Order: sequence, then structure tokens, then C-alpha cells
Amino acid sequence: MCSFCDQRTISGEEKAPRPQEVREICSKALAEVGSPEDTEIAFFGGSFTAIPEKLMIDYLKCVQDFLGEGKFFGIRISTRPDYINNHILDILRDYGVTSIELGAQSMNDGVLLANGRGHTAQDVYRASDLIKSYGFELGLQMMVGLYRSTEEIERETVDRICEIHPDTVRIYPVVILKNTELDVLYKSGEYRLLSFETVTEIVADAMERFMRENIRVIKCGLHASELVERDMTGGFYHPALREICESLIYRRKIESLIGGSFGRFNIFVNPSCISKAIGQKRSNVEYFGQRGIEIRVKGDGRVAPYECVIGE
Repeated sequence: MCSFCDQRTISGEEKAPRPQEVREICSKALAEVGSPEDTEIAFFGGSFTAIPEKLMIDYLKCVQDFLGEGKFFGIRISTRPDYINNHILDILRDYGVTSIELGAQSMNDGVLLANGRGHTAQDVYRASDLIKSYGFELGLQMMVGLYRSTEEIERETVDRICEIHPDTVRIYPVVILKNTELDVLYKSGEYRLLSFETVTEIVADAMERFMRENIRVIKCGLHASELVERDMTGGFYHPALREICESLIYRRKIESLIGGSFGRFNIFVNPSCISKAIGQKRSNVEYFGQRGIEIRVKGDGRVAPYECVIGE
């Protein structure tokens, strides 16, 4: 039980599904998903390899009929770095697992200990190397703003994740849920949160760094959920958190291009990033407008994502 953990609220489930229910879920999804060959079956909401081995294998067995040509291409699981070994990886490989995500959360041992994680940063390095050696896609999950963490520690965690160089990353700024240890620490005043602005700066920097390192950020913030909104008592939840952080990345880029100039500027970005450059709820347009600068954002396929240029 980690300091932040309430898997029921995070996953939106009151209980784990039985293997037969998993088959029914997969059967329904296979009929509805437009391109199953680009889709994985995912076991999330806990540490998959830490459940009893027989149950883990039962889950894996019950989805085998949904893998293969014209069906889903593989299985993605989420687990703890200290529940990875050769025996477990042999089982996962034999049953068609393609991607393994590890809940690293922090790469600082003091933060991991203070939050009851039960593993060390070295466990993350060891498990990551082992997963890579088997040829699985590796994902790491990072939690920003944990108890006893600092801005410097967060940036060191980003550096160490880049050293490992996973294929994917999920970034989860802390959300404090009621009835968790973090909730107790927060209400007592022992746990003092970083500011929302600081956290968005950290996440924006991390996203930009991971992109430069060719590490895909596949999630930023908890998904929008009535349960999360109902049970949270503090932290950094926002349904458009990723958009806010991407808007900040573009604001910085545009500021560096404009410098101290004023007037009207045409800013060209990748067509897929126009809304990000405009800003969440036009925040960047308004930000520059308040400084006597009018920006017009236009698409240009020659501009890389997260980059921008001034043009005519």
C-alpha cells in the first residue's frame, strides 16, 4: 500500500474482473475496435506480476483466443519493478505479452522510502535491463510531486529515466485521494505540495526532454474520472493537464523567437500542433495579447512537433 494508492478510484473499478469477464470484455472490444491489429489487450490498475501466479496465468490464458492475425497484436501489462525476474518474464513471453510498464514513480531512494514504495531506484534499473533483454517494449511511469520530493529531485528522475531510455513514459502529477497515507500527511501539514505552476513547468520540461530522446509520452495526468474528482483532496488533477503543459512548451518557444519585439507575428507549427500553440482555451493568444503582441498560428508540415518558426 503506497502512500498515494487507491487503485479502486484510479482504475474506476470496485473489484478485479474474473477471467470469464475478461473474455467477454475482449470479445466485445474485438467487435468494436476499428483496427485491432494496432491494439493491445491491457491489464492495468495494479501490479499484474505481483498477483498469485496461477491467477496471472489464468488471465493470460483467457485472452489467447483474441490474439493473432485479424485480432489484437499483443498484451500490455503494468507492474512493480521488484516483481520482475527471469521466471516471470518467461511466462509473459510465452503468453504473448508485448509491452511491460513499470511503476518507477521516482528515481530517488529517499522519496521511494518515504512513500512506502518497497523498492529502490536500482530495482528499476535492474528490471528495465531485464525487460529489454527479452525484447519487450518497456514503459516507465513517473509520479511528480510525491511526499519528500523536490523540483531538483524531479529533474534528476527525468535524467535517470532518459539514461534507461524506455520506449514509452507516463507522467502522473500527484493526486491526493482520501483515505490514503498522503491524505493524512497533507491534512496534517506534514506534506506540502509544490505549486501547480511549478509542476506544470516540470512536466512540460520532461515532455520536451523525452521527445528529444525519442521516448514517447503516452499519458500525462490521470484520465478524467468522476471517482477521481469525487475522492481527491488535493494535488494536481486537471482533465486537460497535457494540453496545459504542451501549451506552455509552445509559449516558451514563441517567446524565445519573438524576444523583446512587439507587433503581429505569424507563427508556423506542425499542423497537428496548432491547437497546442494557440494554447488551452486560447491561453497563449491571450498571454501574448496582454503584452502587445498578436500571434497568428498557422500549420506547416515541414515544422517538427514542438517546434515553431516565424514566417510571412
